[in-house]
Amino acid sequence: MSIANYIKEIGRGKDGARALTREQAADLFGQVLDGSITDLEMGAFCLAMRIKGETAEEMAGFLDATQQRIQAIPVGDRPVVVIPSYNGARKLPGLMPLLALLLAREGCPVLVHGTATESSRIFTSEVLLALGIPAQAAIKPIANGSVVFVPTAVLLPGLQRLLEVRRTIGVRNSAHSLVKLLNPCQGKSLLVSSYTHPEYAESMAATLALVGGNALLLRGTEGEAVADARRTPKMQGFLGGQAIELQAHQSGTLATLPELPTAIDAASTAAYIRSVLDGTQPVPAPIAQQVAHSVGLLGRL
Repeated sequence: MSIANYIKEIGRGKDGARALTREQAADLFGQVLDGSITDLEMGAFCLAMRIKGETAEEMAGFLDATQQRIQAIPVGDRPVVVIPSYNGARKLPGLMPLLALLLAREGCPVLVHGTATESSRIFTSEVLLALGIPAQAAIKPIANGSVVFVPTAVLLPGLQRLLEVRRTIGVRNSAHSLVKLLNPCQGKSLLVSSYTHPEYAESMAATLALVGGNALLLRGTEGEAVADARRTPKMQGFLGGQAIELQAHQSGTLATLPELPTAIDAASTAAYIRSVLDGTQPVPAPIAQQVAHSVGLLGRL
């Protein structure tokens, strides 16, 4: 069906818009990813879905279309941990690379995928580069006990184009929600993802259930999928789409706070991560719990 007909359905405002089926959503999003629509139609899609909001069926359809087009990551003898990174650090040091490296220290192959979506934040790719982990330019198998960073543009250029629309129209679109649920691996894997607001916890959980996902879901730090080093968030697991309660939310802060760097630049953050990895600084307890829960889920795949 043409995108104009889809926009008639989704573009009637918050109360008048009609939800698409999973198959219709996949067809629509496929046209968007393929670049077979005009810039005007692209903007109309982004704003219509922004106002309406995605249902779990629609998000599942968007994921279907993405998986059909993405450069898949091969999986070896151990499940891959997949961590989307699209928000970056704004006020706190970005410790998602610490999470990835701690999981790698457990012997896990770890894939981080992402791209910079704003100009004013410090992104995971910058911290990883400061730690000696440059972005990959091509898809390769991931060795056990290693971390790789694959830019979104390498996985699927059409998805990168859609994310960049934000720089033009100034608001998020469906792609920003989709990438947090995106697992490009071809084989056993565990998605580690996060939400920023409680309503997203519900919508992401509903989508993971619908697609039968394997995941650890938590309220992240400034939108990144790493536990806040100052307090333990609620953590929920998913195996084959079935929800598992892993960790209750800790009210307040820890009795003893970790000595986090006051600067959030890539070099300062990388230096702190090195100090944790070499034992000079302790692993923040909430992140240690996240690692333990992730490893526990991996053992059940």
